[in-house]
Amino acid sequence: MAGATQSSFASLHDVELCSFAAAGERLAFGELVRRHGSAIRHLLRRMGAQPAEADDVAQDALLAAFERITEFRGEGTFAGWVKRIAARQYLRRLQREKRLSAFAAEQPETEEGAADGDAEHRIDLDEALKTLSPAERLCVSMCYGAGLSHGEAADALNLPLGTVKSHVKRGLDKLRTRMAPAGGAALEGRRGNV
Repeated sequence: MAGATQSSFASLHDVELCSFAAAGERLAFGELVRRHGSAIRHLLRRMGAQPAEADDVAQDALLAAFERITEFRGEGTFAGWVKRIAARQYLRRLQREKRLSAFAAEQPETEEGAADGDAEHRIDLDEALKTLSPAERLCVSMCYGAGLSHGEAADALNLPLGTVKSHVKRGLDKLRTRMAPAGGAALEGRRGNV
């Protein structure tokens, strides 16, 4: 696409953009960054990164994705691929800072008051995630936000698979309880109708 402009890439699919980026077209990769950059930063904040740290790690992950764009085969989504890169980079940063081992020992943040389900007490997922222990929040975010399997998360965290599964289960149970609709109707009641 000689003489291409940023707008000429806006209508292309991510896989096509990756092909152009692999051929050296920086504007194509710029479009990928525009599409997915905020989602990557949001995932990192859900994993526990402070906003400035999430920005730094997201930038590093996007740079790594640009450098390794030829490795993307289109077998999954570009967003999933780059989120996995970002999650792993964040974990490496935690390990370097020796904060990762502290996650397992920390207690969850205390709730200021339980939400009773009415409109003025509704919470969003980000607020609910803050009530989990850091280890639970990290494992849930990695498995459901970054799309890593339990095994991949266990490898990345250097934890036993059973420990990761336990953190994910406890975290999801707490989230279900915290985000249950008013009137006590548990999410399990809806499973049979799906």
